[in-house]
Amino acid sequence: MAAGSFRRNIASQLSKVLDLPPENLIKSISAVPVSKKRHVADFQLSIASILEDSSSDCLAQDLHLQAQQLAERLKCDSVVSEISAGPGTVNFTINRELLAKTVLQQVWKDGSEYGVKSELFSTVPRQKAVVEFSSPNIAKKFHIGHLRSTLIGNFIANLKVALGHEVVRINYLGDWGMQFGLLGVGFQSFGNKEKLKSSPLQHLFEVYVQINKSAEDENTKKLAKDFFRKLEEHDEQTLSIWKQFRDLSIEEYIRIYKRLGVHFDEYSGESFYQEKAQEVLKILEDKGLLQKTVKGTGVVDLSEKKDLSTVSTVMRSDGTSLYITRDLAAAIDRMNKHSWDTMIYVVTLKKHCKCFSQLKYNFGPAASPHRCQHVSFGLIQGMKTRRGEVIFLEDVLNEVRSRMLQNMTSTKTTKELQDPVETAEKVGLAALIIQDFRGLLSSDYQFCWDRALQSRGDTGVFLQYTHARLHSLEQMHGNAELTDVNVACLLEPDAISVLQHLLRYDEVLYRSSQDLQPKHIVSYLLTLRTTPCSARLCLFHAARSVLANGMKLLGITPVTQM
Repeated sequence: MAAGSFRRNIASQLSKVLDLPPENLIKSISAVPVSKKRHVADFQLSIASILEDSSSDCLAQDLHLQAQQLAERLKCDSVVSEISAGPGTVNFTINRELLAKTVLQQVWKDGSEYGVKSELFSTVPRQKAVVEFSSPNIAKKFHIGHLRSTLIGNFIANLKVALGHEVVRINYLGDWGMQFGLLGVGFQSFGNKEKLKSSPLQHLFEVYVQINKSAEDENTKKLAKDFFRKLEEHDEQTLSIWKQFRDLSIEEYIRIYKRLGVHFDEYSGESFYQEKAQEVLKILEDKGLLQKTVKGTGVVDLSEKKDLSTVSTVMRSDGTSLYITRDLAAAIDRMNKHSWDTMIYVVTLKKHCKCFSQLKYNFGPAASPHRCQHVSFGLIQGMKTRRGEVIFLEDVLNEVRSRMLQNMTSTKTTKELQDPVETAEKVGLAALIIQDFRGLLSSDYQFCWDRALQSRGDTGVFLQYTHARLHSLEQMHGNAELTDVNVACLLEPDAISVLQHLLRYDEVLYRSSQDLQPKHIVSYLLTLRTTPCSARLCLFHAARSVLANGMKLLGITPVTQM
C-alpha cells in the first residue's frame, strides 16, 4: 500500500527519536485531507495521540511547542523532503516524484484490492460474519420502508468481503403471525389463482385490502384465528396455501433485488423457529428467569434492581412465542449452523434491539452481546412519485429510471448508448444510494428528487458521470503502460492534489470498517470527483480505479458511458 510504505518510513524515524516501537506509531500517522491551499503536507502526526498523559486540559500552546521541538529533532531523507510543525502536529511532505511513482504503481498493482491491503488492517482478525438485512414481510409488495435496510446491509456485506472476511448474507423474512390467518381467509373469499400467478404480490395486496375492511368483524376474526391455528398445527392444505404465498413472494423479491444489485446466501424467516423458540422458553424457565404475569404472559426481568421496572415479554398467555423469542432462537441456530464470529443486524427496532441484547446474556457465547451488533437507521421522509405518496419500492425504482432517462435524453452531452434504459437504471440507483449514504445512518433525512438527480454537485449522478468521463479518456488515449510514465509530468499542483487524495483511501476504508458508516467513503469519493484532474492518463486510470472500487462497495455499478 502506497500510504503504508510512507507511514512505515516516518514511523521508523519517529521511533528512534521517541523510543517507541514503530508499530505503535503507525495509526497515529494520518494522510492530510486535500485542501484548496496549493501546498499542504502529505502526512501528519498528532502530538496528543502519542502522549501518555494526553488529557483534555493539555494546553494547545504546549502541544504546539512539543510539535516544534519534535520536528527539529527529525531529519529529511530520500523519502521525506520537508518536515514542519503545525498546531499540535508534525507534518511530513513526501518527495514529489517518489509520491507520484509509488501511488500510481500501487493502484495499478492492487487494482480492486487497493486500500484493503493496508497495514491499518494487519491487526484486524479475519472473521466469519453473518449480516441480516432487508427482511420484508411476505405476501406483501416490497415496501419502501425496507429500502434503507437493504442498501445498508448490502454495503456492510460488500465492505466485509472486500476486507477479507467470510460473509453470510441472510434475509430474515416476516413470514409468520396472525396476519397470515387474515390473509388466508381473504384469499379463500377474494383470491384468484390466475391473478396470483401473473402478479402475485399485487393480487395478495388487493386481497389484504379487501379482507381488512371486515377485520373487526367477529366472524372474520374467528375465521382468521382458526386459519392460523391450522397453520401452527401444520394442517397440510393450510400450510400449502401459506407456502405458495412464501415461494411466490421470494421469487418476486429476487427480481427486485437483482435491480438493486443485491443477493442473499440464505432466505430464512420466523416460521423456521416455531419449535426452537419453545426451547428458548424452556431454557429461560430452567434458569428461573421466566416469570408469569397476572395476564398469563411470560416475561423476563431486565431491570438492574430486579423490580420488574423493565421487562421483555417473551411468551403469549397461550404459551406461544413472540418475535423476540424467535429472534433469540435464530441467533443460537445460526451459531450452530455457521459458527459465526460476529452477527450484524440492520434493523430499525431500537427498543427490540435493546431488550434482545440484554436477553442474549443468558444464552452463553452463541448469543453474547459483544459478538452481535445492531446497525440502526433513520427514516426516509417525503418520498413521493409523480402520482403521489410512495408505498412500494418498485414504484421508486421505475420513477428514478424514468426521470433519469428523461434527463439523459434532454442533455446534449449524452452519448449514444447501447442500452440507455440499463444505464438510466444504474445512474438512478447511484442517485438514491448517495443521497441515502451522505449522512449518519441513524438520522432521518428528507428525500428530494431534484437534489438527488442533479447532474452537477455532490450527487450519485455526477459521480457516475465522472467515472464514465475518466473511462472515456482512457479509451480515447489508449491504455498507457505504467513503465512509460514520466512522473516529472505529474508534479503540478492539480496532479499532486489527486495523488494526495488517493493516499487517504485506506484510512477511509478503515474508518468505515470501524463504525460501519458509508458516509466516510461517500465523502471521499465526492472529493475525489471534484479534485482538479488535469494530469496525465495514468493518473486518470488511478483516479477512475479507486472511484470504481469505492462505488462498488456502496452498491453502485459504475457506468462507462453516459
